[in-house]
Amino acid sequence: MWSVVLMGLAGVLVGGGISFHQQKKPLWVSVSFYVLAGMSLLAAYLLTLPGN
Repeated sequence: MWSVVLMGLAGVLVGGGISFHQQKKPLWVSVSFYVLAGMSLLAAYLLTLPGN
């Protein structure tokens, strides 16, 4: 259940990063959104491992 929520959150964060990039915001804003999305996907993957 939580892995699906985290994958959805990653999608929203990637969309936010793309949106801020199109609005010509500073690069660090978009990169931080992408990093947070990656961390969310990593957490979702770790929750799918056996023993959790």
